[in-house]
Amino acid sequence: MNILVINGSPKGKNSVTYQTIRFLQKKFPKDEFEVIHAGAGIVQLENDMSEVCEAAGRAEMILFAYPVYTFIAPSQLHRFISLLKEQDIDLKGKYATQITTSKHFYDVTAHRYIEDNCRDMGMKVIKGFSEDMNDLLGKMGQLQIITYWNYVKHIIEKEKSIFVEERDNRKIKDKNRKYHVVIVTDCEKENERLRRMIIDFRKALPYVSHVVNLQDFKFSGGCLGCFNCAADGTCVYKDGFDEFLRKKIQHADSIVYAFSIKDHSMGALFKTYDDRQFCNGHRTVTMGKPTAYIVDGEFSQEENLQMILEGRSQVGGNFLAGIATNEGVGADSPESCADKLAYALDHRIRVNENFYGVGGKKIFRDLVFEMQGMMQEDHRFYRRNRLYDFPQKKIGTIIFMKLVGLFMKMPQNKIKSKIKITDGMLMPYERIITRKTEL
Repeated sequence: MNILVINGSPKGKNSVTYQTIRFLQKKFPKDEFEVIHAGAGIVQLENDMSEVCEAAGRAEMILFAYPVYTFIAPSQLHRFISLLKEQDIDLKGKYATQITTSKHFYDVTAHRYIEDNCRDMGMKVIKGFSEDMNDLLGKMGQLQIITYWNYVKHIIEKEKSIFVEERDNRKIKDKNRKYHVVIVTDCEKENERLRRMIIDFRKALPYVSHVVNLQDFKFSGGCLGCFNCAADGTCVYKDGFDEFLRKKIQHADSIVYAFSIKDHSMGALFKTYDDRQFCNGHRTVTMGKPTAYIVDGEFSQEENLQMILEGRSQVGGNFLAGIATNEGVGADSPESCADKLAYALDHRIRVNENFYGVGGKKIFRDLVFEMQGMMQEDHRFYRRNRLYDFPQKKIGTIIFMKLVGLFMKMPQNKIKSKIKITDGMLMPYERIITRKTEL
């Protein structure tokens, strides 16, 4: 695959983000990575974009790589995108994705900025990858970026082979039982459009699935916020929802949600279902299980709902494999969504956290720790899963940074320190990229 990398960092080759590109070049030698250091070379590109135009013509995919600066991409990358549009460089039909590094502070708005501009230029957008600045230094971070790149390649290769039209539409009973998928819906009898989407999704999914229709469950009412469940997870209602949730839904390897948009939301019945899940408190009991959505309606117009669905997956620790809609050209179909979910199950893809996931988990972490006397089930869950990752525990890092700060304050070190800090930041990445050991 031919990839044009747009390095949006003003640091160019010395960018931490660019080290991830170098890492991918080493791990995927058959892929052709051509790099334009747009951030560092923006002054020259203002005068001549011919190199970009030629490289874009050769590329199958455009990969934007950059650090997140103040809610969004760096100004240099903004100007580069303006130049792409001003000079009408043809990128129509090409795939586009992005890799960013940050501390996850509003990385979601940076990613949305790139996605929106790529769609303006007629590109096919694949969800990007948001790294913490230090992720690549650990084995888990390295595995995540390798898994992500394989996922991107899978999406492109399957579309090239027209995979959707060649699916095996065997009956459900003949399907692979390696994984079990539950589809939770509120589909009414007269809702033929949503019903057809669910059927298409199940036909394309290579694994056994069954449908749980919330219309068939008799809720006694919505969550009362009474905290009766805080101590032992038992709901004050006697309608059996807590047992129904744990035995009929949460045991599955993946949970898919299917609904029609109602009043700019998933609808009142689904909201009752969501609220009543507070019998699990703040415990992410389905963490690690991939999910997907089947949505009937104009989902592309529902920005708040888009944020809610992504936030649900992020905070829950569930990889969002896809959101299938019936909006037509450019939308994710039930068939392609089923293929992505199957791939996520087969390769055990885990969620790559962004601002929603990191921010949400920190808020709940602090809340549960403070209220552990009442939220006893939550507290036990957080301790057991080592979710109390307070920065105050990183004594070594705090002391080291204090020493660095003292060093930088010394007048004779101010100029030299800028060079040394950059070199010091890149040194551990260099060791990872140049070492011969495989993961």
